[in-house]
Amino acid sequence: MTTPMPPGAPRQAPSQTHNPNFPQTNDSLSDNLQKLNIYKPSSLPNSAPTFPPSIRSPPTSSNSSPSPPICRPGAPPPGLVPGPSVPPNVDSVRPPGGQPLSFGTRPPPGSLPSSMGGGLVISPQGASATGLGARPRAFGGSVRNGPPVGVPPPMMVTVRSPGQAPMQLVSPFSAPLAAPFGTQTWAPSQMAPPTAASGAVQPPRMFGMAPPQSNQLLPAIDQTGASLEDSWKTNSNQVPRPTPSSSITLYDTCQGNGVNLPPPATSDYIVKDTGNCSPRYMRCTILQIPCTADLLTNCGMQLALLVQPLALPHPSEEPIPVVDFGENGPIRCSRCKGYINPFMKFTDHGRRFICNFCGFIDYTPHEYQCNLGPDGRRRDANERPELCRGTVEYVATKEYMMRDPMPAVYFFLIDVSMNAIQTGATAAACAAISQVISAFPEGPRTMVGIATFDSTIHFYNLKRALQQPLMLIVPDVQDVYIPLETDVVVHLSEAAFLAIKSSGGKLLVFQSVLPSVGIVALSTRDAEGRANISAGEKEAHKLLQPADKTLKTMAIEFAECQVCVDVFITTQTYVDIASISVIPGTTGGQVYYYYPFSSISDPAKLYNDLRWNITRPQGFEAVMRVRCSQGIDVKEYHGNFCKRIPTDVDLPGIDSDKTIMVTLKHDDKLQNGSECAFQCALLYTTVYGQRRIRVSTLSLPCTRNLANLFRATDLETQFVCSLKQVANEIPSTPLLQVREQVTSICINRLLAYRKLCTTATTSGQFILPEALKLLPLYTLALTKSTGLQIDGRIDDRSFWINYVSHISTASAVCLVLPRMIAVHNLDLYKPEENESVIPPILPLSSEYVSEEGIYLLENGVDGLIYIGSLVDPDILRQLFGISSVDKTPTQFVLQQYDNPLSKKLNHVVNEIRRQWCSYLRWTLCKKGDPSGMLFFSYLVEDSNPKGSQSYSEFLAYIHRSIQSRMT
Repeated sequence: MTTPMPPGAPRQAPSQTHNPNFPQTNDSLSDNLQKLNIYKPSSLPNSAPTFPPSIRSPPTSSNSSPSPPICRPGAPPPGLVPGPSVPPNVDSVRPPGGQPLSFGTRPPPGSLPSSMGGGLVISPQGASATGLGARPRAFGGSVRNGPPVGVPPPMMVTVRSPGQAPMQLVSPFSAPLAAPFGTQTWAPSQMAPPTAASGAVQPPRMFGMAPPQSNQLLPAIDQTGASLEDSWKTNSNQVPRPTPSSSITLYDTCQGNGVNLPPPATSDYIVKDTGNCSPRYMRCTILQIPCTADLLTNCGMQLALLVQPLALPHPSEEPIPVVDFGENGPIRCSRCKGYINPFMKFTDHGRRFICNFCGFIDYTPHEYQCNLGPDGRRRDANERPELCRGTVEYVATKEYMMRDPMPAVYFFLIDVSMNAIQTGATAAACAAISQVISAFPEGPRTMVGIATFDSTIHFYNLKRALQQPLMLIVPDVQDVYIPLETDVVVHLSEAAFLAIKSSGGKLLVFQSVLPSVGIVALSTRDAEGRANISAGEKEAHKLLQPADKTLKTMAIEFAECQVCVDVFITTQTYVDIASISVIPGTTGGQVYYYYPFSSISDPAKLYNDLRWNITRPQGFEAVMRVRCSQGIDVKEYHGNFCKRIPTDVDLPGIDSDKTIMVTLKHDDKLQNGSECAFQCALLYTTVYGQRRIRVSTLSLPCTRNLANLFRATDLETQFVCSLKQVANEIPSTPLLQVREQVTSICINRLLAYRKLCTTATTSGQFILPEALKLLPLYTLALTKSTGLQIDGRIDDRSFWINYVSHISTASAVCLVLPRMIAVHNLDLYKPEENESVIPPILPLSSEYVSEEGIYLLENGVDGLIYIGSLVDPDILRQLFGISSVDKTPTQFVLQQYDNPLSKKLNHVVNEIRRQWCSYLRWTLCKKGDPSGMLFFSYLVEDSNPKGSQSYSEFLAYIHRSIQSRMT
């Protein structure tokens, strides 16, 4: 039960009764798990891999500084995998005067952002001296927040001003150079604060796009589009492309009465929350809301939100404040239950407030009243996070709890079938689990258990009193039962769904073969579909649907019991991901896909994926709802969740990587010039057992001007929402129809702009609005993506569909439009101090690929390195330790050699891994090999023998389509 807090008193951090970073006794769970010798690798003779050196963390509190580091994807600890499978390119992170930080450590409670149980806590009576009463030091000066007054020019500037010395900034997901892909701290106070540039204001750029100009006017062409196509074939620089840049942008969410356009999701930016929430947490497809449904229909765009409530902040951003209102709970509207936010207006000397969602005039609780200033704002607005911040987190009271907060429970289910053992998948899973034990949330409430399966299920009693774990076999897989009521899941301080049904938690499944026995046994539908060619072509999309409806029923039961399922598929064959992904997709989990699994290159990625899965900011037994102002309503939610009532989504698990799309609709007309607000409220339990409510609010202006809608369009958010909707339709719609629909969306939006927003121009001119000038490129890339490939593997397409459903905006854009850089001349690229180590990206065209060069291409999931047939042998020896292209290995692990070029390549790779929080495995590709064909298939600007158009051909087709509809 929450107790009242005295005025200004910070909430105490949870007590620490157990810390896995401290030396453990010999009878600890980790020692007992090491006795569990399940098909160990040959390189681990007598025990599972030993834990890396640990350090003793000093006592911390919610106000301590500096904060301990959070674990990030990085190189695996020694002993995880044999020999060459461990890249020797990452050193240990050593604190000043300390020992190396252990892999898989989690900061103690109170030292992390609130999503992991800590954070600054503010009492309802006002801010403490060290709290929000003092304005952000990182940006200096006082900040005017809340319902803005006045209209100063928008503020979004780059970090360096003319003549200013380079400033030492930490790039996204950065870590000390000693471990470029290791740990990272959360405390913004440990780094030099960024300062605003004193020069001219610069608008946002995508991948450093050139500053926005007026509408892009392409050359006049005839009705056939021939001259345009020929012109671009001879001079490809004329086509719209992202322009490389590595500057960091400072972004104020509000400035005066204006709403600043957010920087592109794919750019590098630092957010200052001045009333609206950070675009990391919520993005809208259009930054000005159309007043009527007809206006939205005419522009051809959709109105939707992309919500990522636990998104990772930039290291230089302030942590989300945690507010404790005591037993009374947070202030809410009595009618619609919207939470207090900076855009609710106070009247009658502060005794009443007007809800910005339903318009209801409510009474202010007596203890919360405050006089108003001359500007109509409360005099204490800048001292209260809920009145000046777009995102805050509340301590939940007892009324938000149907039961005590659930403990952090982790249950591992490992495939020990013959196939899994022979391929090394079982050994890799056991080694990874053994290494991440120390990464579990510390405390007496954390629990862990293990089971294995082949044709039977094996539970393990991990009780401390036992000298060896006791294996208990359940042969009846049709009617599974738990052999023991206790000791199958044990406290971490003392290691299948039925085992955690009563408590809830995370179920992590490692699977290598198609489930062929049990309640939901599956068959090899992929082979059956391809045996009949005509049936495969006409109804291939049906293979992307679950094979058995029982899976959905089971998934709902998992969700009702608050069990979140993650599946790690380590396979070399078809496993029917379309069916397997139903349970993760309903319980807030995800699918990890390693195909074809390699015992040489994949154990390191498996370990890093598992470690990040456990250590990233996350919560359990969550419920989310989005509220809108009158006139707008939620149409539908899309993502990995279970929905039992129309207004809410249930999330047994939610983490920093998960995004939910919320489509919106008009139910009434909006007033021109008014504000339309959106609020996402996430009720969840932290890994430390604290019940919290994270509230993010976004308020946008309404307009009846069609041109304003195109100017205020967020292209990336628009595109990603379309991408997620396309992924939803692929399993139920023929593929050719889906591809035509994708192209039609692009044509309709550009046609609407041409017809309704442009003045008289030459009939042959191709006009692209500045905000949508890259829409044709994005559309072409989507039509060539894995999910829309006619001849793609069924499992590959199923994984793509599941992955797209929950990823963030930046990840989705890169998945469809990969990044390509030149590697052979990395020694010529010398970034400045505040610039990214990743060199400028190249257009995805074979015109920019030379057979004398080496090129790296990545999409956030996989990485390809293409080696030209005429590359200098000396460069090959420096980078890969081979003397010729013919000696390119089929299974490849990137290593660091003692030369500058190799060190730079590893530095770039580690930065890419850090940005995506994903280890990424790399494949060497060469001409005349299937790997080379795979590399060139990602060059979306090229045509291919299968009939896909080149970028110039596609632009000409779009223009012809617009011209034909104009006449």
